[in-house]
This record gives sequence, structure tokens and C-alpha cells, in this order.
Amino acid sequence: MTLRDCLILCLLLTGCSRPAPPAPVAAQEPAPTAAMEPPAGAVALTAVANAAGLANAATPTLGPPVLSRAVWNSAAAVLNVPLFEAATATGGRGEVLVLWRADQAKPMDAVATAAAVAIIDNRKPSRPPSADPADPEQRRKAAVLAELAQGRPTVVVTDFTADAARRDGTVEMVQHVLNAAATVERLYARQSGVVDTAARIPATDTASRALFQRNQGPWCEAPKTENDVNCSALADHPTRTSGLYPLDLQTDKQFCDKLAARPDGAQLMAPFVTVQRSAAGQLSAVPYHVAWAADMAAVATELDAAAKALTDPAENAFRAYLRAAAQAFRDGSWTKADETWAAMTVDNSRFYLRIGPDETYHEPCSQKAGFHVSFARIDQASRKWQKLLDPVKNDMEQALAALAGAPYKARKVAFHLPDFIEVVLNAGDSRSPFGATIGQSLPNWGPVASEGRGRTVAMVNIGTDPDSRTIWTEQAASLMCPQMYKQFSPDPEPQRMSTVLHEAAHNLGPAHEYAVEGKQDRQVFGGPLAATLEELKAQTAAMWLADWLVGKGLLTAAERDKSHISDLAWAMGHISNGMADAQGKPKPYSQLAAIQLGALQAAGAVTWRSSTVAANGQDGGCFEVDMAKMPIAVAGLMKRVAGIKARGDRAEADRLLAEFVVAKGAWSDLRETIRSRWLRAPKASYVYAIVLPNQDVE
Repeated sequence: MTLRDCLILCLLLTGCSRPAPPAPVAAQEPAPTAAMEPPAGAVALTAVANAAGLANAATPTLGPPVLSRAVWNSAAAVLNVPLFEAATATGGRGEVLVLWRADQAKPMDAVATAAAVAIIDNRKPSRPPSADPADPEQRRKAAVLAELAQGRPTVVVTDFTADAARRDGTVEMVQHVLNAAATVERLYARQSGVVDTAARIPATDTASRALFQRNQGPWCEAPKTENDVNCSALADHPTRTSGLYPLDLQTDKQFCDKLAARPDGAQLMAPFVTVQRSAAGQLSAVPYHVAWAADMAAVATELDAAAKALTDPAENAFRAYLRAAAQAFRDGSWTKADETWAAMTVDNSRFYLRIGPDETYHEPCSQKAGFHVSFARIDQASRKWQKLLDPVKNDMEQALAALAGAPYKARKVAFHLPDFIEVVLNAGDSRSPFGATIGQSLPNWGPVASEGRGRTVAMVNIGTDPDSRTIWTEQAASLMCPQMYKQFSPDPEPQRMSTVLHEAAHNLGPAHEYAVEGKQDRQVFGGPLAATLEELKAQTAAMWLADWLVGKGLLTAAERDKSHISDLAWAMGHISNGMADAQGKPKPYSQLAAIQLGALQAAGAVTWRSSTVAANGQDGGCFEVDMAKMPIAVAGLMKRVAGIKARGDRAEADRLLAEFVVAKGAWSDLRETIRSRWLRAPKASYVYAIVLPNQDVE
């Protein structure tokens, strides 16, 4: 029985039915996360509603749905209900999908889902109540709603029902990976210092629970509320701290530098350890698998079970990685797991999985690897770019090395060019409150990384849904002049090309493993600045390599131009996020975007036309681009950034920040204009629906 059948049965038992969708909602409909007036009525669905996690929801009278699909989905999010109403092919109201949630032992059943659908259908949108300035709890709840309003639930759906016919254990393997992912989220909560903290939020405060679930913590992350002192999922407004270092150390804003400067600093700041204080007061580095042994063992058990379940003889490489990753969770043998992971290719597996600790942006020192899961299916379309770039990747290294200059010397590179993957699930550090990673090169440490044998991927089903493309088009039209906007395309291919080149560039030139006088970039620049510089190098190289490929006759100028315009729109989006978080920690992508767009403007390739109306016909002032000047401007920035990394030039890096990130003036004012226009639309907040044969969908 499908969910639609269960829903109809449930409603028939109460003497009601779900009618046809209403006419489209007018443009002036309330904000998606406006307060929802409880429907009055006498249909007794309260008990079933409780099972759906809606203990505080009023009993509805079932009638015509009063919400548009977008508002329906945001209402479900505010109620902390893991449901999403998908669109039909024509943009109408479609299937109701049950979402994956780490905090649920199993998905909502059909009866609970039916009750939740009925309740949400009948909630009437209204404006949020005004907060009493004298009541801190009302101020907090109003800020929570404002935080949630800046997110737009965006679903990634993967249907594994057809895989049941294979009878090779694929479905069972997927379930075990999902189980492992749920525990990985718990490990990431330990790293973030918030494990079990959500239990302190009352069950009736669904909005605060929704914020905690989305943000993986009580702190607000949206651009308009991240610095709001009232905004928190917890009434006691805890200060953000990390679970990776003793709490007493974190009261000192310089604690990262002081730890690194100790004689045992290299051990304490290693990527796969926590810093703990003994009963005698001594600091020591404790490996992850020792510090959190029970959770690590639980992940290992699920990964071993996944390997055992998958009997497809063509999946030997994937099984080998599952077993090696399981062992790494038991004993910390991450570099051994990297070997089996790098051995997986588009030729020997249908799947992509990366499970373990990797990126460092999540924590205050930007040194410790965060636990995450990226699970996906392989998209064979990546072969196009591999065929194009594989023959010239050493030529790209030579060209980039020439720009970087001494003491960097070109090396023979052997990295894998990006594989295209269709994301099934992101979890832990990979599951961001807003947006999602669209490209990644791993690992960051060890022989596989230093020898250029890592793996690079581009996520091709992120940001490609119709809603996201429509909003991105509107945002670009608010900031681009008509002539520039003519070259903008919401088609994913230009951004996909840029992502491929960005991720390839992480393996070119002075990268993470490169050392100047024995010091790697994190030691020279400090973790946060090192992260910003590496991402700036990769994103600038994406533009520069596009020009280089045109010169080689491997790309057309039209393809390059579309990619450049897409990159400029990408930069505007990241500038809108602000330059630092609420604790003052730099946001690498935002800062690189500010440097890049600011430098291109300073070089005359991009110009702000204050007297020209933007392409949307409404906003006064817009950006224009001079494509003839772009190659020279991009090459100039590329030379500057690559040289900073090649020389370990901290002073020049600080000047770059001072010029385009820190200094007040016309450029910082213009960044605020970008921010205000871009943030008119809520940001995509990705949720995941994984349909298995034993799960019903409408």
C-alpha cells in the first residue's frame, strides 16, 4: 500500500478527503516560516498527530489545502516534521516524501505521515506575533522563526526500489550505510560539543527543535540572524564551544595559536585527535577512535555489515573500501582506508562513498578533521571532462607553477580528474544548514594526498532543481546589468565546468602538502587563512584555466564566457553570507569571493554602474563585465595568489585581506548592496529522501 493509499484510507475513516490543489497563491503570500494559525475543528487526529511528532498541533478540520507547496514545505520544517512535498513535472503539487533524519530510528510510518499531512494542509498562514521586548523568551522564539525563514527546504531524492530486483544486496547495503551515517552525525555532534543537547528543548517547541536539527546545534547560522544575541534554539543561549578542546582553553581567543606553539603542538593539533586534559591537568592528544570508542565501533559494525550484504561481484573495490573504512573507525588507520578509497573509480563501482574525518573548516582552529558522510551514485557523464583534461593536466601544472614562481617547482601530477556523482545523502560535516558542497578533492593528508593519488568529485544534482535555478536567475538579474545578464545562464553546465577546474586546481601548484622551509600552509598562515588561500587559489585557477583551455583550443570562448559569468554570480552568493561568523572566524568561501570580485573590479574587468538599472528592471545600480579585460585581470590575481602560497608570504596575504576584506569604503559598501539583494530569497537548505523498497511514498 502506498502512502497515498494510506492517506486516503486514514481520511476516509474520518469522513474526509484531500481535495484537488487550490489555485496558485498570490505573490503577496506570507513568508514561508510565518507563524501558522492552528486550524479549528473536531476531527480526532490528535493521537496520530502525536505519533507524527506534532504533540502541540491543534486538531484540524480537513478541507482544501490553504498553503502553496513552498509554504507547505516550510511549515513542515517549522513543525520539525520530516516531510517534503515535491513538485510535479509541471511545477504543481506532487508526492509527499518522507525525509531521512539521523535522530529517528526509522522513518515515519504511513499513519503518522497521513496525520501530519492533514495537519499541515489545514494550517493557515499568518504573520509571526510581535515579540514583547521585555520578554526574552518571546524575543528568542521570534529570532528562531526569523532564522528558519532564511532557509528554503530543497529535496534531493534517490529511489532504490528498482535495485531490489538485482538481488545483490544493494538495498541492504544502502540501509547499513544510512545507519552508519546516523552515528556519524552523533560523532560530529561530539566534535561540535552538542551531543545530547537537543534533549533540553521542549517537545512543544518545534521551531527550536527544527533549528537545532537543521543547524546541527543551537546556534543561528543564517546571514541575518547569526549575530542576533536573541537567536538560539536553547533558552539559556549557550556560547559556541568545540568538543575537540578543553572548555577552559577556549575562553582565550588565542588558544589555537598557543596550542600550536607548544613543544608538543604538532601532536596536539594533528587532524585525527582530540585535545584532552588529564586529572593531573596535563594536555594530551587522544585519537578519535579512543576518545569516542563506542560510537566509532558502531559505525564500523554497520560498514562491515554493508560490505557483507553487497554480493554484486562487480563491487569488489567498494567492498574493500567499506571494510577498510570500518577498520579505520576501530583503530584510526585512515591512510590505509584512503588507499582503498582512491582505488575506486567510475569503472569499478556504481557508488561513491566517503565516510570518516576530512575537512577542518568546522572548528575554531581549522585543524581537526570533521566526521562526515558523502554517499552518492556515479554519473558516467564525467568521462567527457576526464577525456578533455587528462592529457593536459601536467601541462596545467607547468603553467601554474610558472605563475607561482620560486621556490615552487612544477612536479609530475597524477591526480584523478573529477568524477561526477549524484548525491544520495550528506551527513555530519557535509550536511550544511544552507547550500551544499558541489565539488571536493580528498584526502587532505597522507601518502595518497601527497603523491597526487586522491579522488576529486563534482556533485551534479546539487542546485539543479527548478526552484533553485529560478531563484538563482532572479538573484543574478538583481545585480547584473542587462548586457552582462545576457551572458548568464542558469543551466548547470557552466558551473559544472568551473567546479571541475576548481577541484582539479586543488591538486595543482602549491597545495596543502607543499612546504616552504619545512612548514606547510597551516603552519605558515594559520588554519583559517590557509583555508581561505587554498580555496582562493582553486577558484581563481578555475577561471584562469578556462582562459588557458581556450588558448589551447580545448574550449570555445563562448563556453569560457558563460563559465566566467557563472563564477561571478557564485561569488556574489558567497559574499552575501558575510565575511566571518558570529565568533569572528573567517568564512573561507566568502572571503575568497570578496577578494576575487574586488580584485577583478580593481583591474577594470568588472565595473559597478551606479546609474544603470539592473536586468530585473527594478534595482538601480548593477555590475557590468568587460570580457576583453577578464583574462589579464584573472591572470594577475592568479599570479598574486599562487605566489603568496609558493613563498609562504604571510605579509602579502595580510595585504590581500586588508585590501578586499577588512578595509571600509566603497568596496565594503558595495558588498552590502550585494548582500541585501541576494538575501531577498531564502537559501536552499538541503534535505534528503531515500526511497527503499520497504518505504512507501505517495
